[in-house]
Amino acid sequence: MKVKKIFFSFTLIMVIFIIFFSAKNILLPMKDTKEKNQQTSEFKVAKYWEKIRDNVVRCNLCPHQCVLQDEQIGLCKSRKNIKGTLYTLNYNKPVAVHIDPIEKKPLYHFLPSSQIFSLGTAGCNFSCLNCQNWEISQICPLNIRSYYFTPEEIIRMVKESGCKSIAFTYTEPTVFYEYMYDICVLAKKENIRTVIVSNGYINEKPLLDLIPYLDAANIDLKSFSDEIYRNLNGGTLHPVLRTLKILKEHKIWVEITNLIVPQYTDNLNMIEEMVKWLVDNGFSETPLHFSRFFPAYKLSHLPPTPVEKIYKAIEIAKKAGIKYVYGGNLREEVNTYCPNCKSLLIKRIGYGVKIENLTKEGSCKNCNYKIAGVWE
Repeated sequence: MKVKKIFFSFTLIMVIFIIFFSAKNILLPMKDTKEKNQQTSEFKVAKYWEKIRDNVVRCNLCPHQCVLQDEQIGLCKSRKNIKGTLYTLNYNKPVAVHIDPIEKKPLYHFLPSSQIFSLGTAGCNFSCLNCQNWEISQICPLNIRSYYFTPEEIIRMVKESGCKSIAFTYTEPTVFYEYMYDICVLAKKENIRTVIVSNGYINEKPLLDLIPYLDAANIDLKSFSDEIYRNLNGGTLHPVLRTLKILKEHKIWVEITNLIVPQYTDNLNMIEEMVKWLVDNGFSETPLHFSRFFPAYKLSHLPPTPVEKIYKAIEIAKKAGIKYVYGGNLREEVNTYCPNCKSLLIKRIGYGVKIENLTKEGSCKNCNYKIAGVWE
């Protein structure tokens, strides 16, 4: 009997031992295999790069223009040099896929009250101290679980959802450019509208190549200072201003978001300078969203933006000549009024939207003033 107990105990230990090491052998070799397969099947060759010597490459997708040694990953955490070829690590690998109200992007003058199919992958070419999605933006696609959806599957899902548009959002779409581009090409064939929610930090050539397949954009204009861009976001201002000009020149519908972060972007003189630039460069009819900051990520020690500061920024923008100015994260009505006769056109409470005095063509029913936007 004693021998049987010893034998049973020994057998149980061996079973646990085998299960434990079998589990490790299931997990670890998969990681090792992934490393071995990185050169071919796992990833897609990236666009916009050049070999500058031996196995050293330069990425030309965004203004960082990272120079990468063999096996090195760029600042965006999503593009890797493997033996002298640059690969994108997030093709077919979204980490977030949802259906959202279009007002959440925020887009207030583009197909209001509609639902938009939204997706994003891991990685970002900024490192914002206040990032709300840092768990997915500040991580390499190799180090996070993801879905696997091809562009064709994404388009099928969009059609099945009944959404008329798709947004590339949650993280910076520039860093999954190849995936986004291929989806946009297919979307255009199916009459599905395409939207980027972006920091605007992209080089001119890839932006121009995307524009024929793009319908709208919300661009984060983080501040109006190179120093703040470097310290708060890990970028610079002027490439973003260039992006705004290019989008406008090519008649892409644009809305702009400016997050007012205490101690960083809440200087009213800088806000006045920013809105003056917008008016001087033809953006007076471009909706401008001043969004309220709440503590997040590496700025969790800061207080929320005082509501009065948002109201003051709105007042400054309207006085400068911006016709459509909105407050974000205020938890109250955010309505659209006719700039000409002041009639209520669109009423918004949260993401609930009611169109009041706006025609399907986008004109005020009371005075026939044409309201800038894409309405159908």
